[in-house]
Amino acid sequence: MSAPPDLPPSSAPLSERQVVELLSTARQRLFAEVGKVIVGQQHVIDEMLIALLAGGHCLITGAPGLAKTLLIKTVADVCHLSFQRIQFTPDLMPSDITGTEILEDSPEGGRQLVFNKGPVFANMILADEINRTPPKTQASLLEAMQEHQVTVNGKTLHLPEPFFVLATQNPIEQEGTYPLPEAQLDRFMLNIVIDYLSEDDEVAVVTRTTAGKGEPVQRLFSGEQLLAFQQVVRKVPIADDIARYAVRLSAASRPSREGVPDFINQWVSWGAGTRASQNLVLGAKTRALLAGRAHVTHDDIRALALPVLRHRILVNYKAEAEGVTVEKVIGKLLETVAK
Repeated sequence: MSAPPDLPPSSAPLSERQVVELLSTARQRLFAEVGKVIVGQQHVIDEMLIALLAGGHCLITGAPGLAKTLLIKTVADVCHLSFQRIQFTPDLMPSDITGTEILEDSPEGGRQLVFNKGPVFANMILADEINRTPPKTQASLLEAMQEHQVTVNGKTLHLPEPFFVLATQNPIEQEGTYPLPEAQLDRFMLNIVIDYLSEDDEVAVVTRTTAGKGEPVQRLFSGEQLLAFQQVVRKVPIADDIARYAVRLSAASRPSREGVPDFINQWVSWGAGTRASQNLVLGAKTRALLAGRAHVTHDDIRALALPVLRHRILVNYKAEAEGVTVEKVIGKLLETVAK
């Protein structure tokens, strides 16, 4: 396979045509650069790239020691974005995230309140182990994720663009974790599950990490280019029947509504909302562009169903007693809902 063409300098302005061409090589180049640090996990990298190009936030779920933090830091380096890591702990306060006003000596004499910005004022935020802190502190990110701004003492401060929150969480069955509120979960475009590596990939990790410092990654994009990508993604047309398919998938997950499958009423206590339909369509548009297509297919919607829906569907006690997972519910939805 021939090498992809060189990317233009990150400071160079891009036409819409150049953006489309650049997107067609972005996936391959990102895999190559992230692969210098991360072994395997290609579906995780692929879904992260979709979220970034669509302008969405990511929740990455997996056991400790699976390189979730290293993966996010590497992607931030490749995208040449300002980066802040926030370690979520039980004693973390909302002001530790957003910032606070402090008293400082004024040049004119006396003292004045000066706002000291918190770590949320960066392009990419790693909310590490977000479910290790109580819901009150988790919720301090809600306004930032939805509006790209924070309000402190009645003053609204805008966050730098582009702005992404990439949060990691350990499985909720582990000791010392707090489930995220449904309202906050819904603000994550994708919930990406990272699993253990295969034996060959784990051998490669062990060999690489015990052999000295690895190769540095190359910075591929700037924040301005990512914003241009996001604008082009939203201009991708989608056929009415495919948009309706995305809406039907989300609507079919809502119990106690006319026409939903029986297994939904049996196993689900809460289904996906309208934001799920929006993210299915936006993610499908991004996936199509990354595949070199200017149109969205039903397969694009189906490919995004798991990461978009798995954190928006809440199974009930009956499902848990029968060993039915949310992944099984989504699988049956894909089998049941007609294209």
